[in-house]
Amino acid sequence: MTRLPLMSIAFACALSMTSCGAKSRQASGDSGSAAVAVSVTDTASAIVPVYAKGYTVKYLPGNVRLVDIRDPQKEEGNTFRYALVPKGAKPAGIPDGYTVMETPVKHAICMTSLQLSNFIRLDACDYVAGITSTRHLFNKEMKERLKSGKTSKIGIEGNFDNEVIMSINPDVIFISPFKRGGYDAMRETGIPLVPHLGYKEMTPLGQAEWIKFIGMFIGREAEANAGFAGIEKRYNELKELVAGVKRRPVVFSGEMRGGNWYAVGGKSFLAELFRDAGADYFLKDDPRSGGVTLDFETVYSQAESADYWRIVNSYDGTFSYDALKSLDPRYADFRAFREQGVIYCNMREKPFYESMPMQPEVVLEDLIHAFHPDLLPDYKPTYYERLNR
Repeated sequence: MTRLPLMSIAFACALSMTSCGAKSRQASGDSGSAAVAVSVTDTASAIVPVYAKGYTVKYLPGNVRLVDIRDPQKEEGNTFRYALVPKGAKPAGIPDGYTVMETPVKHAICMTSLQLSNFIRLDACDYVAGITSTRHLFNKEMKERLKSGKTSKIGIEGNFDNEVIMSINPDVIFISPFKRGGYDAMRETGIPLVPHLGYKEMTPLGQAEWIKFIGMFIGREAEANAGFAGIEKRYNELKELVAGVKRRPVVFSGEMRGGNWYAVGGKSFLAELFRDAGADYFLKDDPRSGGVTLDFETVYSQAESADYWRIVNSYDGTFSYDALKSLDPRYADFRAFREQGVIYCNMREKPFYESMPMQPEVVLEDLIHAFHPDLLPDYKPTYYERLNR
């Protein structure tokens, strides 16, 4: 895909900004002044998001980056604005409404596995001073950091341990502001809270491109750009591989939980992934980008004859078709069950959350191998495999 030049990026400042802590100072200046994008000397380090819709970047003289962050699934909503400036610099001309932060930061707290996956892919775990859940943590370096005390657990959303956070004294805390929250008390610590909205992206490459976002904060822009370029190249090669398939199988996703079937809409990240793998998602015409709650009868009416069924869970033991049927006998009525078309990932065994977001090309290859095995006959899956009887 052709890269967009920096001068062509539109700078939209019409929406409100949410302040994220007293530790970062508010810039002053002429509120009516417009930021002008300028060329950066090191083009390899210039951050230009192409697929990600949740953040934009503009450059001012002195390598000052004006970063606007917003929910990529909503045209209207809050915009969070930050001016990232080199440490020790005293730049002029930063528009009003921007929280100024000195970079690169040295110590960060991650609130989600997706955020952590950015650091892991950048080989930058030493920047991670705090994390929340370790339930599905596989990364050996992060486990060792937790064991040695170099990284601390800070609790979970809605129940953070502010004493631990203050003892860490991080430069920044990356948050997910549209989740369960609990950030009001954390904001009182004065530590900058910066939204990371990669989980709201609606395409696999859009989600993976948040590696560049993290790269800006830790001074790894060139590495982030190079890493993403490799992801993008392989992903698009695989898309091209299946572009001409004569038959596109139908796939559905999800399971019954608490009396409801939880799936995602046809404009979602997962639906896009299925399309790119040469398959049709059973809700491909649904206009929603987020979660969809259905009853069993609705799912059955639309997916009974589907070729494949994608399941991700954390089953304790060996998952099988008998185990699946034991969860709900009606599952056996689906064609994908009868013909052993279940595509499965067990989060107890695979680093699904901490690695998968930064390996969309690997996930795509897994799915192509499942849907069109003749195209990748010698491939060995990493995350998703056909469930054995």
